[in-house]
Amino acid sequence: MNDASAPPRPAPSRFVLFDVDGTLIDALANQRRVWATWALRHGLDPDEVYRVALRTRPLETFAEVLPGRDPQECLAALHELEDEDVRSGTYAAFDGARGLLAALPPGTWALVTSNYGHRVRGRFARTGLPVPEVLVDAAGVEEGKPSPVPYLLAAARLGAAPRDCLVVEDAPSGVRSGLRAGMTVWGVNAPVAVEGVHRHFGTLREAAPEILAFASGG
Repeated sequence: MNDASAPPRPAPSRFVLFDVDGTLIDALANQRRVWATWALRHGLDPDEVYRVALRTRPLETFAEVLPGRDPQECLAALHELEDEDVRSGTYAAFDGARGLLAALPPGTWALVTSNYGHRVRGRFARTGLPVPEVLVDAAGVEEGKPSPVPYLLAAARLGAAPRDCLVVEDAPSGVRSGLRAGMTVWGVNAPVAVEGVHRHFGTLREAAPEILAFASGG
């Protein structure tokens, strides 16, 4: 029975916004394999295509590596490969991800990804990660990272002020997105700090205690 006299829980004052691929899910090999398959189908050099894909969004990648081809046709083919990878690919959550997410109270964290929500949910289901109430994906914004729009939207959905948000990222475009949103940004899972991060951790496990301390107001 609920105790009606119990005081209400205080509203959270700190929030954590996570990137997904490369931050919580180790999907680098999968991304490289998907792009390699797509490139070979079009007679292109997989290494060169992937080099371009790392610094541009898919439609921009197609325009650079395969000009003249219908970009929507290219995107549909890439999406088909990515969906198949969700069903059959081999990947894992980064060490420490499961415990970290389970320790964060509901309503205090969100996912902000350049991928699509159904793929994130599929990967999370296969790796045992919990999915939060707020998930901002590529379909939910007109401007993706490095625009601040994705992180600002996630904060708004959580009812959070940007200054109270911690962004956890692994990639330069995501770091720039968080910084432009006026948030604290920490980098993880990279041997060298991404330019602009406020703190850098070599692994997510190393960062986990500090992330929890931030979330608790410490």
